[in-house]
Amino acid sequence: MSSSIRLSILDQSPIRKGATAAQAIQETVELAKLAEKLGYTRFWVSEHHNTSSLAGSTPEVLIAHLAGETNRIRVGSGGIMLPNHSALKVAENFRMLEAIFPGRIDLGMGRAPGTDRITATMLNPSNRFSEHDFIEQLSDLQHYLHDTAEAGSIKERIKAIPQIETVPSQWLLSSSGQSGVFAAHFGMGFSFAHFINPIGGPEAVAMYRERFQPSEDLIMQAANVAIFVFCSESEEKIFRHQALMDFRFLQLEKGLGLSPASFEDIKNVYYSPAELERINFNRKRVLSGTPQQLKPKLIELLSAYDVEELIALTITEDFEDRLQSFALLAEMFDIKVSS
Repeated sequence: MSSSIRLSILDQSPIRKGATAAQAIQETVELAKLAEKLGYTRFWVSEHHNTSSLAGSTPEVLIAHLAGETNRIRVGSGGIMLPNHSALKVAENFRMLEAIFPGRIDLGMGRAPGTDRITATMLNPSNRFSEHDFIEQLSDLQHYLHDTAEAGSIKERIKAIPQIETVPSQWLLSSSGQSGVFAAHFGMGFSFAHFINPIGGPEAVAMYRERFQPSEDLIMQAANVAIFVFCSESEEKIFRHQALMDFRFLQLEKGLGLSPASFEDIKNVYYSPAELERINFNRKRVLSGTPQQLKPKLIELLSAYDVEELIALTITEDFEDRLQSFALLAEMFDIKVSS
């Protein structure tokens, strides 16, 4: 890993306790503007459905607004949950975005539904949650983005509109490593979701690098790692943040969803020995601390993954703490705004 570290953001439009979904979206817009001002490389938004705590359900719509509200920063999906959609519609959505904002759009894709199985079925009734289907979708997507369908086939007669000369940057997202193999095969970028699974990421990136096959869109391999991050000058805020993250992870694992909560709601919660064991494991998904504490932790993570780009996710009780955390990160690594 070189000394040049790039910072990016994955934002899920979290709905704070007492706030509305509309406020959460506006906070995402404000955060994207700040990220550009601070010199962040890219700003990705997520796809989640049927949850009361995350407002980001349609990244393709939100990306259009965010790109229009900014000027330079790359904007994209982290990610489009491909099994929820047809490959043709994804190609058209992102060709349109690329036509409006050429050279600034990232198409990050994942296999997970971004919701429960019932909702995923409602989104795409033909979804069989099959690895084979996912690979076929990726292959179809390449044909639609490059107009390379097999001669004489039905798909050759179908063109993804608008027809443009450039292609959005493509990334595969993974929390298991399997999609790293697919990313290598198709010549795409690879992003490992350490914030979901803190085990096996460096090995998955290494396998991606070993198997990478250059494509028309990506000659050199590209990889990054995404993790929950919180930076503050206040030890008290760091403590409260960690306590809330501990609680949220357990709620998700119990199938109780992610209802917005405050530290006051959970400060007296008792955890069983088994729950404490899960808390200790889940803390590997988060890096937090003061700037002096956090910087060596982040450098160690990037070194383990052998990547130069960190994608940070941050959820806080107070929106100002979220903004301040990203500002401290930018200051910590002295990132610069590109002209």
